Amino acid sequence: MFALLAAANEASGVHFATWQSITVMIVTAVAAVMAHKALAVFNDGARPFMLDFIGGKTTRPATATVVFGLSAGFIFGFGAPLALSTGVLNPWLLFLPAEILGLVAPTWWLAAAAGLGWGAISAWGLSSINNLSANLPVDFISALGELGTPILWLFAIFPALAVARQFGRTKGLITFGVQIAATVATMKLWPNIFAASIAMAAGVVMLVAFAVTKDRSERSAEAVALASMSDAERAAHAGNKAVAAAAVDQLFGPNAARLRKYLPWFAVLGAAVAVLSATGIFAGGEATSFLVADRQFVEAAQVDFWRAFGFIPLIATTALASGAYAMAGLTFVYPVGYLIGHFIGNPALALVVAAIAGALVFSVEVFALSGLGKWMQRWPSIRESADHIRNAINEALQAAILVGSLMVALSMGGGLGALLVGGLYLLNEALGRPVIRMAAGPAAILVSGVLLNLLHWVGLFTPVA
Repeated sequence: MFALLAAANEASGVHFATWQSITVMIVTAVAAVMAHKALAVFNDGARPFMLDFIGGKTTRPATATVVFGLSAGFIFGFGAPLALSTGVLNPWLLFLPAEILGLVAPTWWLAAAAGLGWGAISAWGLSSINNLSANLPVDFISALGELGTPILWLFAIFPALAVARQFGRTKGLITFGVQIAATVATMKLWPNIFAASIAMAAGVVMLVAFAVTKDRSERSAEAVALASMSDAERAAHAGNKAVAAAAVDQLFGPNAARLRKYLPWFAVLGAAVAVLSATGIFAGGEATSFLVADRQFVEAAQVDFWRAFGFIPLIATTALASGAYAMAGLTFVYPVGYLIGHFIGNPALALVVAAIAGALVFSVEVFALSGLGKWMQRWPSIRESADHIRNAINEALQAAILVGSLMVALSMGGGLGALLVGGLYLLNEALGRPVIRMAAGPAAILVSGVLLNLLHWVGLFTPVA
């Protein structure tokens, strides 16, 4: 079967080597088995539902139905268009279907077989669709590449948005100004470095500095208030804190123990994700998909490293609350894989080193989860910053995807393309957003691309040169 698929891809000009495609299949099989055993899921929204499944309060089909409902928009509206536009696989396309198949499968080996199948479809089907689109009068798949420029640059501005929402407009404007200055200086002084990654790093550092300063100020104020209290009031204050800490330990303790119990499984998963990231055909984020497509692996590692800080509290908290970990862990395994694949020229050696490094990263993360949860309780502003970072990332990406979608619309259909894509986007908003906002633009491009080709075939539209 593999030889037949490889031959078909050879004929269609596939960009993935056979060893890369087989690696994808193995990783999706591992992901499906991990979901089948309720050890890990990629969808952060699905993780809380795993607690009831693990406890036997819901059935396997019911859980799979919920996860499918939460994931369908991201698979078909975001993961698939992103992969088609970049030629690089992503976790929304690989992990979300794999975990649904894993949850549906009644046995672990059926889950593994289904995961293998989905990996084959993803690896060999992507280029075939690209080649089919290239032969159409309106090549709307290739035009999706226009999405990359606004995503790459607007994504970097999320720290300024997060600072503005958490610490006020003045500090937000200051952060924005520093990020613009860092971008201009990098473009002028180090033109070979991706300037947006430096701007993003500067913004994240400022965000953390503001959060730490706020928490230190509140601790100082609390110390002053305690000094003015009576001994009984101080004892009551300490008792309240002890009760809150005990409640957290009671909630998180058993789930942290469950995760540590299955540490060898997580080591295998970490090895698989790191190996996948080292193949050069996979990226863990929206912006990094375009960077990996341009073979800018160091820049992709920088972007995903800083991006990870926005998701640590969410992933750690939901993992400790549910007993199921994230399919990509705290996502630090992505940059580790990119860098190993980039700096080790021998692919076989790179995969071995990536597997070892990925297993170590996941092992450390699982052991550190419990301590991480307690640490976040002591730094509330940093924990809250993560919520603002995630919201800011979504806002930046929504704006970038909308701008990019209109650029794609103009390039493939001129004014009519803009009317179709922009109109479908606005209609989706007016209808109560049946397609999630982040996926609405790419979905509108796909629908408009099909319509423009149909109009051309009946003589009502001439493709834009």
